Amino acid sequence: MDFKHILSSLRRSPTGAILVALQIALALAIVVNSLFIVVQRLETLNADHGIDVPNIFAVGWTVSGDRFNGEATMREDLAILRGLPGVVAATVTNALPLSGGGSSNLLYTEQNEKGTRADVNVFFVDEQAARTFGVKIVEGRDLDAAVVRKPPRNTSSFPPEILLTRDAAKEMFPNGSALGKTVYTSLSQPARVVGIIDRMHGSWPTWDKFANVALVPEIPDEQYARYLVRTEPGRRDELMRQAEEALSKVENGRVILKVRSLEYVAASTYADDRAMAVYLTVVIGLLLGISALGIFGLAAFNVSTRTKQIGTRRAVGARRLDILRYFLLENWLITTAGVVAGCVLALLLGYWLSTAFELPRLKLYYLVGGALGLWLLSLAAALRPARRASRVSPAIATRTV
Repeated sequence: MDFKHILSSLRRSPTGAILVALQIALALAIVVNSLFIVVQRLETLNADHGIDVPNIFAVGWTVSGDRFNGEATMREDLAILRGLPGVVAATVTNALPLSGGGSSNLLYTEQNEKGTRADVNVFFVDEQAARTFGVKIVEGRDLDAAVVRKPPRNTSSFPPEILLTRDAAKEMFPNGSALGKTVYTSLSQPARVVGIIDRMHGSWPTWDKFANVALVPEIPDEQYARYLVRTEPGRRDELMRQAEEALSKVENGRVILKVRSLEYVAASTYADDRAMAVYLTVVIGLLLGISALGIFGLAAFNVSTRTKQIGTRRAVGARRLDILRYFLLENWLITTAGVVAGCVLALLLGYWLSTAFELPRLKLYYLVGGALGLWLLSLAAALRPARRASRVSPAIATRTV
């Protein structure tokens, strides 16, 4: 079987083949890039955050009246929460991890904004923060309760010690351990690194420094403070109700606004990623289905319009296998033309997405996998019409109608 007869046949009626090839090219370009984005979103949704997300809940509140007494009131509330049976630890914090909102600071290895710097997501917390988050300290120690205090409002002081995640520590001290080293704020305020956290994700899932986190021993201002509570496994929902009831019984100048699990907070933050993954998966399915229908339709049309020609070939000695191979090879040529054009379009689309939306560059193995997948889809779609062609009787050649 040589290509000359197939190419000659396609040249006589090129419209259908060109349209199907263009359809395949567009499908490949969109499917490959969509799949790449879906995988990224799924990796984000299923990432190990280093936090005991299923067993943590947050208590939001606001100041009401003149009875609120700053740090003393927050300490009183924390004592109530920590006293509930089943509570592992509780802390006050200025922000929630995986929430989409928080605070970041630049830290330097030398004073006056010199040396290596790192942009870190800062959580102002008390001495139970590491236990509350459920993170693992792999070097050094936990925060010292003696240094935790609430600074006066509108001051620029900074605590004398700090915990850093491994990612932040490596960025600042790539050639050695950060433990025991001093880091500085942009105002040259020093803080000694007393512990290294194995892994903890911060507030912003889309931030490229998502794992750069610092725990700072400082009671946050009441305008931003909320309580974070970690429970024994399986007791979160029960203790959420108990915590709200226990805090509501105490009138100390604050009002409980809402109690939410960290899972709920994270799900809200990741809602757009989840929706995009679902939407693009549907788009991929539709494009593959439409492409398969186009390939099937063209193959079926070619068989129906060449029935007498097929019968003639059978009459002069062509085997059923020869007819089958002919139509599958014709389909392969059309698909290959579409795949080649689709590869170029996919790379161009991937480049545009990476520059316009700051996405990673398309990995080439997605392109290879997409091309192979479309070849297999094309083969499957054309197989039935090709088998129908191979069953055409040689007697068809003698018919005049």
